[in-house]
Amino acid sequence: MSQNQSPLLQPFDLRGLSLANRVAMAPMTRARSGKDRIPTDVMVEYYRQRAGAGLIITEGVTISPQANGWSESPGIYTEAMTEGWKKVTDAVHGEGGKIFLQLWHTGRASHSSFHDGQLAVAPSAIMIDDGEMQHTPNGKEAREVPRALETDEIPGVVADYASAAANAKEAGFDGVEIHSANGYLIDEFLQSKSNHRTDQYGGSIENRYRFLGEVVEAVANAWSADRVGMRLSPNGIYNGMGSPDYREQFLYVANQLDQYPLAYLHVMDGTGFGFHELGEPMTLGEFRQVFHGPLMGNVGYTKESGEEAIASGDADLVAYGRPFISNPDLVTRFAEDAPLNPEADFSVWYSPTGAQGYTDFPTLSAV
Repeated sequence: MSQNQSPLLQPFDLRGLSLANRVAMAPMTRARSGKDRIPTDVMVEYYRQRAGAGLIITEGVTISPQANGWSESPGIYTEAMTEGWKKVTDAVHGEGGKIFLQLWHTGRASHSSFHDGQLAVAPSAIMIDDGEMQHTPNGKEAREVPRALETDEIPGVVADYASAAANAKEAGFDGVEIHSANGYLIDEFLQSKSNHRTDQYGGSIENRYRFLGEVVEAVANAWSADRVGMRLSPNGIYNGMGSPDYREQFLYVANQLDQYPLAYLHVMDGTGFGFHELGEPMTLGEFRQVFHGPLMGNVGYTKESGEEAIASGDADLVAYGRPFISNPDLVTRFAEDAPLNPEADFSVWYSPTGAQGYTDFPTLSAV
């Protein structure tokens, strides 16, 4: 296959938003925003370098102080944060790129150290059971049992999502992605393992979807549904997830989301992030049967498997995470069939060391 015929390198019309190619940069927490959670100059450069992606999805960006749960990750709930993100969107657009902001609430995957001693919130008072320690501003600390949100608190959290989406629009983003994956708040509501509620937000597949449905409605009203993406991780175990009824739950979710003209559904279908082994992994093909909008695959894709996913019709877009850390010009390397830089060492993924391990990886033009 000649490179100009590669399915990954073809343009794509994302609900009226013109993408130069089908390669998406997956959201990746990099912890470079400082303690004030305002985007920094080195973050501006990081995203500018990677603007060759058809679509950049930012790292998780918290929607409120309650949503915080990772040291030095950015937010989008103050004027200063919004102004900081404008520098990022200007830089990406200046290179001809497109960029969505990922809306994030960490839920029970947070710790009281982030909240002046107050417990993190969740659908139910159930601690993450992955046997890991919690990363906090004080170093590694023991996991905690979260506080279950009261029913009358939930509309306020939904409103935080809408407000954050409005701020993202003000900051110049092309759209937003709702983070409903990886054991964070919305995923916790969706899954029977972490949601034992007895009110209208728990107890059945339909009720467990209710919170996500309300968030989608609120965010779409703050912007428009065709500028809202959604991320799901039906196969994942991150943050102690994995529920016996995962297939029924996530097919129901996708079917409900199909009623909206969403920008895309972003499914972590690969199992390289950990698999719960409660049945067969869910595939993009399964989601394609119930969701008819743009579909994005993620986790462990190579150039070749990404091409196959698009050529088969299973995916419209393919997201790449780790390869974009050490290859800011990943799309150019795909186009020229050039080798990739060695994968970045784990020690620099989240290191608050500025440019080191962040913006200092060589491009082909520099080799």
